[in-house]
Amino acid sequence: MVSHSVWIVGTSRSGKTARLVEQFGNWVTSEKQYTESFYTKKTGRKKTGHLPEFLYLKQTEPGVLVLAANDDNRRELGDIIVTSTLGKYPVRAKTPLGFFQDEIILFWPLLINSLKLKAQFPVRLRPETEQELATKLWRPRLDEEILRIAGVNESRLVRRILDLLQLAAYSGVPCEDIAQILAKGMGENTTTLEPEFLASLLLDWRNWCLERGLLTYGIITELYSQHLLSDRNYQQHLTKRYQAVLADDVDDYPSVARLLFELLLDRGAVGAFSYNPDGAVRLGLGADPNYLEGLAERCRVEILNGPPPESLSEQLTKQMVELITEPMVLLSLPKTVHSIQTTSRAQLLRQTAEVIANAIQLQQVQPEEVVIIAPGLDAIARYTLVEILVKQNIPVESLNDQRPLISSPIIRALLTMLALVYPGLGRLVDRDAVAEMLVVLSRKQQLPENSTDAIHRVSTDIDPVRAGLIADYCFVPHPDRPNLLPVLVFERWDRIGYAATTAYSEILQWLEQQRSQQELRLIPSPISLLDRAIQRFLWNGSNLPYEQLAALRELLETAQHYWEIDTRLRQIAPVETTPHTTIVEFIQLLRRGTITANPYPVRPIGGARKAVTLATIFQYRSSRRSHRWHFWLDAGSPLWAKGGAATLFGAPFFLRDRLGEPWTAEDEKLAEEQRLQRILTDLLSRVSERVYLCHSDLAVNGQEQIGPLLPLVNACVTVISESTVN
Repeated sequence: MVSHSVWIVGTSRSGKTARLVEQFGNWVTSEKQYTESFYTKKTGRKKTGHLPEFLYLKQTEPGVLVLAANDDNRRELGDIIVTSTLGKYPVRAKTPLGFFQDEIILFWPLLINSLKLKAQFPVRLRPETEQELATKLWRPRLDEEILRIAGVNESRLVRRILDLLQLAAYSGVPCEDIAQILAKGMGENTTTLEPEFLASLLLDWRNWCLERGLLTYGIITELYSQHLLSDRNYQQHLTKRYQAVLADDVDDYPSVARLLFELLLDRGAVGAFSYNPDGAVRLGLGADPNYLEGLAERCRVEILNGPPPESLSEQLTKQMVELITEPMVLLSLPKTVHSIQTTSRAQLLRQTAEVIANAIQLQQVQPEEVVIIAPGLDAIARYTLVEILVKQNIPVESLNDQRPLISSPIIRALLTMLALVYPGLGRLVDRDAVAEMLVVLSRKQQLPENSTDAIHRVSTDIDPVRAGLIADYCFVPHPDRPNLLPVLVFERWDRIGYAATTAYSEILQWLEQQRSQQELRLIPSPISLLDRAIQRFLWNGSNLPYEQLAALRELLETAQHYWEIDTRLRQIAPVETTPHTTIVEFIQLLRRGTITANPYPVRPIGGARKAVTLATIFQYRSSRRSHRWHFWLDAGSPLWAKGGAATLFGAPFFLRDRLGEPWTAEDEKLAEEQRLQRILTDLLSRVSERVYLCHSDLAVNGQEQIGPLLPLVNACVTVISESTVN
């Protein structure tokens, strides 16, 4: 029997996504032609008829499930399909985990009945809240001896254990089988904790969450694969809703996605899947490309052999792979590959930025055609590159830059404000925090004079010097009731100036009003207070920069989530702690830096910025972008073999083709070699004109860099050294 499903295989930028969209168009066209011809032959008049099962795309209900590897790709793919079909066919575009989550929440009543759960609406835990609650639950069992055996601190150990539940769920393994798989995989390894102990912690955690209606990504995936997907009622609803499935880049999907696809195909749905043998960006983070590849046996396979248009892959891939696998081979790379070589990393960062700036100023390349890719971007590298380029009026876009919320001055100011309004938080505020708060809350944004553009200049009525003076003389520390006194208590208050004095008085008056309302319980929650402060001091009718707006939105989303979880926990098991204790824990959570500014949507509205892109290997490959010029930073770093993302502990044990098999040093070496070859092939498919290998002899810690890409640096003919730049 000829399969109507299609399996599209191709390298990066070979046209796989376009072929998926084309396939969907073919289904739609076939439907139209069939319905017209069906009734024309029957009656001589045109009228819509019935379709064969594999083309049954109803317009009255969601008939097509579209999946993409990550959220950015999901939005783009959904937009392309809706645009190409003029929105005539309802399309549901999701990521695999997003789809599982929606289905679990939608069919939660089924799970309540089958698992005998308490009838309450489920609430999803964010990763940072998940880790905090799991730490509290497990702390009595994670003593010093356990931490010593594990060799990591409490926070990292908790995250590692939670990741095991997620990996098991992704591979379709029930929580009860985790101990067996770990025992088989780790063997007689005495440097790790007992598998039975780890599994017992996870079982306790899963049951604790289900009793309270709390869902994590791992629990969601396990519920979907182990319970919901096997439910006959759910299967009937699922196959009625979706008659077609399109899945892009399935090499980045977890194993359980194949269970979903096979069920749909078994029930008569038609599928189109794209697969990149050089992809597998999320291998080691839950993806199982080899297992997903087994779906090809049920499909008609199409291989897109042509090299990506305008890329260096055909010219360079074979040479580069040969150089890194056989370092003794005497090859020289063509002139399209340049190297920037220095002794120290500080010199490397400066020279890389200068080469980019010079090329842009000479109009050899535009800012949006340049990307800097690194295996890992530390704060020093990011700051240095951005600072040098911005001074040359060259904007820089950090791809998915997830800096901690607490690194934003406006977030720190708002947290200080909370500590001044609510009692019992005095130990969380000091003189420097108060001074920073005064500067931030007195900011004003104004349009430049005689200008029609929307670029705002920021000025403050209280500058840092005056804010420091006010904090020195007017701030009264207290563990329960820290206070700010009127400016007149400062003998030389006239030195503050009229504008700063007025602004300070307004802030002081507003804080007093909020304290009074808090005492009268007229402030519903700290979220309301945060919103009031944003409206009064930060928003003020102006347009905030996107970065600040994203940070504020994430703060409010995080606060709303945190108090929602706190309310749920108090309903299930009332505690004696006061609401102020929750505020303390919330502020401490933010100060640990585990929450980043990444609200929905994560991208600004409008066209792409004309800016140089700054990204890690993992971020860049996940985004599926391409550029004319690539700058591969820290080319001598050993982290290139890691792909720019750490593999989760125990990930190899949960791959379906080697479930529970031990992971040896030889396996690790082979995996790194294969990963590096995929990275080179993928990146070279995404560059069209020039590659710069940026190498410093010494790393930031002073150690010599002898990573796997060093043979490529040595094979470059065109070398830019410090003397060349100077």
